[in-house]
Amino acid sequence: MRVSIYSNDGSTSNEVASQLKEKIDNSSKLQYDGLNPQIVISVGGDGTLLSAFHHYNDSINNIRFVGIHTGHLGFYTDWRDYEVQQLVDSLENDNGQSVSYPLLSININYKDGGPSDSMVALNESTLKRINGTMVTDINIKNEFFEKFRGDGLCVATPTGSTAYNKSVGGAIISPEFDAVQVSEMASINNRVFRTLGSPIIIPPDEWITIIPDNPYHNILTCDQLVVQNRPIQSITYSISNDRIYFAQYRHTHFWKRVSNSFIGVHDND
Repeated sequence: MRVSIYSNDGSTSNEVASQLKEKIDNSSKLQYDGLNPQIVISVGGDGTLLSAFHHYNDSINNIRFVGIHTGHLGFYTDWRDYEVQQLVDSLENDNGQSVSYPLLSININYKDGGPSDSMVALNESTLKRINGTMVTDINIKNEFFEKFRGDGLCVATPTGSTAYNKSVGGAIISPEFDAVQVSEMASINNRVFRTLGSPIIIPPDEWITIIPDNPYHNILTCDQLVVQNRPIQSITYSISNDRIYFAQYRHTHFWKRVSNSFIGVHDND
C-alpha cells in the first residue's frame, strides 16, 4: 500500500514524521509515495490535515486520510504522537475500512468577466468586506431569501460546524447529515434593516447563492485559503459530490470529540 506523510514544521511533528518514514521504508507491506498515495498521514493538528486535504484535493476520491495529533486533541486526528508503531501495524493490516464526511462545494463568478472558480472546503468558507458593512442578497434555490447587512457570513460543513461556525453562534451538526449551514457575523438588525438573525441549515438538494451589492473589496476564504482582489459577482454553496475519507482503524465518535474538546473530562457527580 502506498503511503504519504504530510507534516507541519513543529519539532515534535518532524520527529514523528521521521519515525513514520523509517518504519514505512522498513515495512514489506508499505511503500512511501508522496505523489500517488492511497493513504495520507497528517502529522500535526487539524490545520495540518486541512493543508494535506487541499494539497491532495485533485485525487481526493482515491485517498484515505489518517491524522496524528502532536498537540491538543483535534477533530480529524485519532492517533497520538507516541502511537507510531500501533499506527504502522494498523496500516500493514489494512482492509480498506473507512469513514467519510461531506464537503462544501464553492462556485465563484466574477464581475470582471474572468473565468469562474470552483473550490471545495472541508471546514468552511467565509465572506467578509475589507472595511465597512457587507451588504449582500442571500438566495436559496434561486429564490430571494433576505438581504444581509453585517460583518460577514460563514458557510460550514457538519464537521466544520465545530470550528469558526461555532464561534459565531452556529449550531454543531453531526456529520451524519449532508447539510450546509450559514451563520451570520454581527448582522445589523433594527426597525429599518432586518435579517433572520439565526443560522440557516439546508439539505443536500438545495443550494445557497450569495450576491454582494458591491463586488469589490471582499475577502473570500476556503478553509485557510484566501481569494481576494477579484470582484465577486456571486458565490454558490452546496454539498459537494465528493467526500473526504478517513481510514477507520480507530475512529473516535463525533460527539465524543465534541465532548472532549469543549466540555472536557469531568466527574459524574
